[in-house]
Amino acid sequence: MAMHTCERVGIDFIDSAPFRFVSTVDLTITPEQLFEVLADAESWPHWATVITKVTWTSPEPRGIGTTRTVHMRGGIVGDEEFLAWEPFTHMAFRFNEASSGSIAAFAEDYRVVETAQGCHLTWVMAMKPNGVAAQLGMSLGRPVMGWMFQKFLYNLRDYARERFPAA
Repeated sequence: MAMHTCERVGIDFIDSAPFRFVSTVDLTITPEQLFEVLADAESWPHWATVITKVTWTSPEPRGIGTTRTVHMRGGIVGDEEFLAWEPFTHMAFRFNEASSGSIAAFAEDYRVVETAQGCHLTWVMAMKPNGVAAQLGMSLGRPVMGWMFQKFLYNLRDYARERFPAA
């Protein structure tokens, strides 16, 4: 499979990307339990249903520079590198390469705040499409994509309830 190099964006891209999707959810699990889910490669397809497989490609412990490969529906594959890994509060990653040439830059940011009931998650997906057609597609698809990404967090809430029933 041919892979296309993506821009090696820094964490500041999360705030400056041309396309940003911000989703939030309140969870009845602890930040520690949430990070257990996020670190579990097998959990991602259960809640982020566009993902079919996650493979960690660097050894533990996880941290800045950790890598993994994510397979998604439609045959899209992304090779990711973590830009932030602060257990129980923050993680972020970018695509270094993608199987689709329509992705110029891509990053995600997960911020966790402890609450009295568990935790609050803010997830930002930041993208820069490559080419006019990809930009037009992103512009037209923005409402549906925003809805879908928020749905993923509702799926995560449901998945967390099943995985940690006492929470």
